Amino acid sequence: MEYRHLGRSGLLVSEISYGNWITHGSQVEEDAAVACVRAALEVGISTFDTADAYAGGRAEEVLGRALRGERRESVEILTKVFWRTGPGPNESGLSRKHIRESIDASLRRLQTDHVDVLQAHRYDFHTPLEETMSAFADVVHSGKAHYIGVSEWTADQLRAGHSLAKELRVGLVSNQPQYSALHRVIEAQVVPASQELGISQIVFSPIAQGALTGKYLPGQAPPAGSRATDESGAKTIARFMNDETLTAVQRLKPLAESAGLSMAQLALAWVLQNRNVASAIIGATRPEQVHDNARAAGVRLEDDLLKQIDEALGDLPERDPAKTQSPANRP
Repeated sequence: MEYRHLGRSGLLVSEISYGNWITHGSQVEEDAAVACVRAALEVGISTFDTADAYAGGRAEEVLGRALRGERRESVEILTKVFWRTGPGPNESGLSRKHIRESIDASLRRLQTDHVDVLQAHRYDFHTPLEETMSAFADVVHSGKAHYIGVSEWTADQLRAGHSLAKELRVGLVSNQPQYSALHRVIEAQVVPASQELGISQIVFSPIAQGALTGKYLPGQAPPAGSRATDESGAKTIARFMNDETLTAVQRLKPLAESAGLSMAQLALAWVLQNRNVASAIIGATRPEQVHDNARAAGVRLEDDLLKQIDEALGDLPERDPAKTQSPANRP
């Protein structure tokens, strides 16, 4: 495993990190989830990403139990706050009330007294940014988090948040966007702004929800037990499940083979070629997937291969900066 600094901070994260967005507490039984976490630790993955809203809090609980007994100093735990966690009017968003209550609940579920990075899961258009950043600063100054991060923020939002964080003497070190060879919306604006500010990307869906593994074939039903057959997983991968995209992805197979990589390894190595990317988050339902994905760490893709990947995918990758945030969170 290789490790990279998170932003301009001294914190190192593993190039491949393990996340439990739609697996722990929902798609995967706990024994399998714990086995995947143990596999991650075995291959040198030290960075674990979760959120208060994943599976109604169960994802944090499972991760906390899976990491029980591990030296706290040996792992980096990242969690998030924003999406709804209960029926009350203040149980979502980035108000001071919700941030302070959310971090305390997350720490209980994770069975730890602090997280390494607390992230704003989206930008809150209904709460003053000053209130949000002040509450995050209080969390850091109280010792409940070492750093703060965000997820799916635009370049302008990153600049505004970073300015306030600097005034409040806390480190805004990371952004967690969607990024893959098929989804490149951060490249035009978010990455240049982040480089300017000293913020790293910790990217989710680097394998495009599994579409870049090549296991989904054009004109054929998804394999039994795959994410595309799961009720929640099928929604997230649906936009890639068309014959044009799946046909283009099959053109990547000989390129991966020529580089001695699996399709998943090629997809992960591709995002890690961007030096502003500190880590690529993987999910897994089986330990062997973790082992395979971890081998993408430290892989250097030649310029000619990167060019061939672009040619194979053509105009299919999404590049519109306006699609940085999910539609549900736009004003």
